[in-house]
Amino acid sequence: MTSEKKHERFMRSALAEARKSIGQTSPNPAVGAVLVVGNRIVARGHHRRAGSPHAEIECLRSFRRKIPKNATLYVTLEPCSTTGRTSACTNQILRAGVKSVVIGATDPNPRHRGRGLQILGDAGIKVRAGVLAEECAALNESFNKWIATGIPFVIAKCGMSLDGRLTRPEGEPRWITSATARRHTQTLRGQTDAILIGAETLRIDNPRLTVRGRGQVPQPMRVVMTRSGKLPQNARLFTDRFAKNSFVYCKMPLGVVLAELGQKKITSVMIEGGGDLLGHALDERLIDKVQIYVAPILTGGPIVAFGGRGAHRTHDGARLERVSFEKIGTDICVTGYPKYDRGERG
Repeated sequence: MTSEKKHERFMRSALAEARKSIGQTSPNPAVGAVLVVGNRIVARGHHRRAGSPHAEIECLRSFRRKIPKNATLYVTLEPCSTTGRTSACTNQILRAGVKSVVIGATDPNPRHRGRGLQILGDAGIKVRAGVLAEECAALNESFNKWIATGIPFVIAKCGMSLDGRLTRPEGEPRWITSATARRHTQTLRGQTDAILIGAETLRIDNPRLTVRGRGQVPQPMRVVMTRSGKLPQNARLFTDRFAKNSFVYCKMPLGVVLAELGQKKITSVMIEGGGDLLGHALDERLIDKVQIYVAPILTGGPIVAFGGRGAHRTHDGARLERVSFEKIGTDICVTGYPKYDRGERG
């Protein structure tokens, strides 16, 4: 096995550790680490939640012995070099006596990027960075945007018919997508800091906007945007046991709301409707990712999935990149990242 293949093999193990905590660590990134001696993993660790030891520290502590000179620490993200709720990981790596460190992605924070690498290198540690860098960075796409811009990563999610409707004709059952697809969305909710809807969605659907069937996971903040401020006070969002998690923004532009949520350390926001809000987010080029469940039905319902002004020309439309398709029950889940060719993004 070549050296490169070996590094990739063990970095994939570190990535598997990091994935254990997706959705649990906000506003921190999900990070995984493994300690390797020879060709064998002797310790593993992942960052479990904000305030708990970081992945590399958990990994080193779990070894419980003196670190051998031929040991290599693999970590999916550049070790932090600043003290926050926990001490700097670079300092603890040095104290542990690690002589070789392999890193996936560099720190996305422009103020700190590369500092951890330099500290370790200056101390005589052999450092290699950029192993499976794209995969490691993609693991924390929400954190990466928020830490660099202060604005949450925005996901547009909806379930729609083949003709692009969010609703059935009046008097028909509420749901368009299958129960399997609706259960699938719980995974996405469990990885998101906040869910955003418009006032009309609250009035018509009276949604819970909670994570269900996923065990003990953090519940997302629930955000309602309204022009009039006239909302049903008996709605589930204001009366259930998570009511303190619900917030209302009245007569505020979407971009301003997102900026305020970013200041509250919300790293990701999922817009779940309705059509006007989704369309407005698209018009303003505020959407970073879409996850759309398409049901094999033509409804002709009154509410279009993405309303708003729309593109004046086909060339001006937001085309998706890195598109993937997954069959979920009877529905198709389309995931992609809009590319905005004209103008500046919001």
